[in-house]
Amino acid sequence: MDRKKIKAITVMMMGIAMTGKAQSGVTYNHDSAKKNQITVMETGSGSPSPELYYQLLHSSYKKSAASKNKLGFRTTAGIGAYNQVEYAEAIDSALTKRAEIEALNMADRQIDLAWKVEGSKINSKMNAFKSNIDRILPVGGSIGDKQRWTEYYHVYETAIKATKDAYMPNAKRKKMYLQIYSDVSKQNETLIKQLVQMSNASKTKELLTANGNYQTANKQSIISSASSKWREAGMVVRNNTSSGSNNGSDDEDNDLKVNR
Repeated sequence: MDRKKIKAITVMMMGIAMTGKAQSGVTYNHDSAKKNQITVMETGSGSPSPELYYQLLHSSYKKSAASKNKLGFRTTAGIGAYNQVEYAEAIDSALTKRAEIEALNMADRQIDLAWKVEGSKINSKMNAFKSNIDRILPVGGSIGDKQRWTEYYHVYETAIKATKDAYMPNAKRKKMYLQIYSDVSKQNETLIKQLVQMSNASKTKELLTANGNYQTANKQSIISSASSKWREAGMVVRNNTSSGSNNGSDDEDNDLKVNR
């Protein structure tokens, strides 16, 4: 056999033997002094060794080591942790219930059930409002009137959309829908009254024009005419009063007074 192979096999066998000794030392060879010290520190049983070493150099530690073991602290911590189980269960139960409530709240806020109930009558009222707005010009209203009422219509459209998109419970959402419906109804009634007035004014104008009696109002001429008539009446009254005093008549019908 080649010498190199023999040498390699020899080295490998020596390594295996050394590893076996090392494992044997780790597994089976114990240091009794370290074991006693750890036992005293953990449970308080036994005494540190070697006794002479601790008696001469660490006498105070030797006297108190057993009473300062970790077993008492572990026992106290265990009792404290056990007592917290009840509180932990109560907290867990409260959090679980809260999570269930919040899950229901989220579902209530994300699904718009109020619109399914109130949406049809709101849409009907909005359509009626829009139809009445479209009647403004045919009955004699101005473009400005129509623009103003159209802006009202867009305001309510925006309010409906904002309520649909809002993160709120259905109870509050329904309250908002009912308020919008009430406001639209009031505005629609006001618009109907104005439409009736516009229609009556337009029809009156048509009748006067057809009869030839319609004239454009001239405030200055009306004022002048009224002033002239008032002066003429005043002159007549003064003449009657002066003639009655000359005749010595006490008739009350002739005692006319003009209050200015």
